[in-house]
Amino acid sequence: MCNENVIRRMAGLFTMASVALGYWVHPAWFLFTAFVGFNLLQSSFTGFCLPERVFGRFRLFGCQPKKA
Repeated sequence: MCNENVIRRMAGLFTMASVALGYWVHPAWFLFTAFVGFNLLQSSFTGFCLPERVFGRFRLFGCQPKKA
């Protein structure tokens, strides 16, 4: 399990970076922004968050593997 702030920070960072890349590099980067938003939406309904699982698996940012 991760601290919820870790996931929120990562989502915010990815959103800001993809908007900047979409504006200055190529508009196709806005698709990544949509993907981040979709992932946040589906995780609010299902409780499944892939970044949380990945961070837990590799014990990044103080996250622990989710118990089965």
